[in-house]
Amino acid sequence: MRLICLALLALAACDVAVSREPADPRASAIVARGRAIDGDTVSFDVRLHGADAYERKQLCATASGCWQCGKAAQDYASRLLKSGNATVRLTGSASYGRPVGTVEIGGRDLGEAMIAAGLAIPVTGYLKGRPEQARRYMAAYQAARAAKRGAHAGSFTEPAKWRRGERLACEAKPGRR
Repeated sequence: MRLICLALLALAACDVAVSREPADPRASAIVARGRAIDGDTVSFDVRLHGADAYERKQLCATASGCWQCGKAAQDYASRLLKSGNATVRLTGSASYGRPVGTVEIGGRDLGEAMIAAGLAIPVTGYLKGRPEQARRYMAAYQAARAAKRGAHAGSFTEPAKWRRGERLACEAKPGRR
């Protein structure tokens, strides 16, 4: 009996030791441009995997005119991030020089929440190896569209097209129409 207890303790100690050190030390490393918030706090950008939100300066249109859907997307993401601890799982790919990953806050997928609010669109081409995530993102998109949430209350330019210079008529600068 004593030998069994010692063996179980030894196995438990090995398990703890193994869980403290990842098998591949690079698995826990993040390579990204960082910035200092203050002397002992840093921040870095992670692009959401499979979700493309409206850009900060992007406008969307309703019957009453343009509104700041990009700023609304930023504010919504900020509120969600402030609501709890975020878990970031990197996908191993990069976009616009930034790491890409999924972000969960309290078990809720940030990309899916942004899509459900009508403040992002799914990019399922990036989710080919994740059919369940692609299905959830498309279901969130269809629900937002049916309920006319966020940008679905009117018209919008897809974020990728907006980054390439495509604009709604109400976004045109005076004298350039």
